[in-house]
Amino acid sequence: MKQQDSMSPDSSDDASSANVASATDAKKTEDRIEQTVMTPELQEEAKESASEGRKESKGLGISFEALSSLDAPVSFWKGIPFGLQHVLAMFVANLAPIFLVAAAGHMSAADSARIIQAGLLVAGLGTCLQLYGIWRFGSRLPMVTGISFTYVAAAISIVSQKGYGAVVGAVLVGGLLEVVLGLTAQYWQRFVPPIVSAIVVTSIGFSLLSVGAESFGGGSGAKDFGSWQNLTLGLISLVACLAFQLLMKGTAKQLSVLFGLVVGYVVAIFFGKVDFSGFQHLQVVSVPTIMPFKPEFDWGAIISIGLLYVVSSVEVLGDTAALTKVGLNREPTPRETAGAIAGDGLISSVSGVFGCLPLTSFAQNIGLVAMTKVVNRKVILSGGLLLILASFVPAISEVFNSMPQAVLGGCTIMMFGNIILSGFQMISDAGYTQRNITIAALSLTIGIGFTQVSSIFVHFPALFQSIFAQNCIAVAFVVAVILNLVLPSEEHFLATPAQHE
Repeated sequence: MKQQDSMSPDSSDDASSANVASATDAKKTEDRIEQTVMTPELQEEAKESASEGRKESKGLGISFEALSSLDAPVSFWKGIPFGLQHVLAMFVANLAPIFLVAAAGHMSAADSARIIQAGLLVAGLGTCLQLYGIWRFGSRLPMVTGISFTYVAAAISIVSQKGYGAVVGAVLVGGLLEVVLGLTAQYWQRFVPPIVSAIVVTSIGFSLLSVGAESFGGGSGAKDFGSWQNLTLGLISLVACLAFQLLMKGTAKQLSVLFGLVVGYVVAIFFGKVDFSGFQHLQVVSVPTIMPFKPEFDWGAIISIGLLYVVSSVEVLGDTAALTKVGLNREPTPRETAGAIAGDGLISSVSGVFGCLPLTSFAQNIGLVAMTKVVNRKVILSGGLLLILASFVPAISEVFNSMPQAVLGGCTIMMFGNIILSGFQMISDAGYTQRNITIAALSLTIGIGFTQVSSIFVHFPALFQSIFAQNCIAVAFVVAVILNLVLPSEEHFLATPAQHE
């Protein structure tokens, strides 16, 4: 496929050096996407799925060549089924972080519904921004955005101690930081090698394990936490997810979490665990609220979330490289990489305006692109517009808001485990050199171990404690960056007295 020329004139001089710097990341991340999103079974079925996709597209009056081309003319209405597929692949994962943070903050059903409604809106707006861009914001690639799990652990800690207003304030300020990081990506991305990205992803997965376990038991603070009903609901949802993933073929596997939630929800109704009171006097159409929560600008919360925006920027580097590789068979241009990061930052600040959490590009959809080769921006735009439309229908938010925590825990706990395995595979891709092993071992040990015994920071300043004491992701990231800068090269690492004789 011919490469699209989306570089701005002022960035053309940096194209060569930036492409060289991102080449390794592109390959590493492509391998990670194929290994985590496309399991060995899916890799065997990828060709079959593509063949089925060609037949399906012909049946709908769209050529496969048009779907696999970035800007080929496609009828908007005929492209809706393919756009809907992209939405369904990320729908649950987009809302799951909201459920977890709202539950930790013991928020009312009305407040939770507002955040869910906003989550659908900003996911759709972010997808449209990434697809077509505004100035230097947006990658102009077939990228789908959604609420990021990267911030969940930190947001839960902040909302539990300082309230949701502090989360909103940190999201607003942090988004502006990511905008700056995106516009200056060509200057800093070389300082974040694959091993640092791998450590960040691994620590994110570990930080979410307790969150998944709490949801599985019924949710933090639940009066019936750990009851046989909650554990049964969680187990049924988990088994339904696994069964769907094992039995279905092709792109349908992407909907396993959604299937598990539906099964768990139905069983929960029979258990009498679903609260339908929120559906009373429900409006047919409702406009999302601007500034539904008063933002509070707490320095500890801002720095803690700000560090995670840096982490997210690194993830977007890899996601952009993987997307262009598996979907367009090329490396991303500097303009696309910078636009993707800046776009995530801008829409995340907009998300804060609507009282929601930060967004990022979704790996689920990159895996879907790898399988189906559907990259047409107009087709995926229909999916983004469907998300925006869904945000104006309160019934959709209420269905998810009424879902028992145990059902959510049964489905998300598998997702969290996959994040850990993804991190392990990224470490393997980075290479098991002695230097990388040292960086990974120390970073994960200090990041995860020290935050499990948070009293070790008791004599540190209060601001330091608020940022690092409960945040293993931030600690592991800072330690990894420092070690990467100060440790000698691999050649020096392997030097022994015997080699000098």
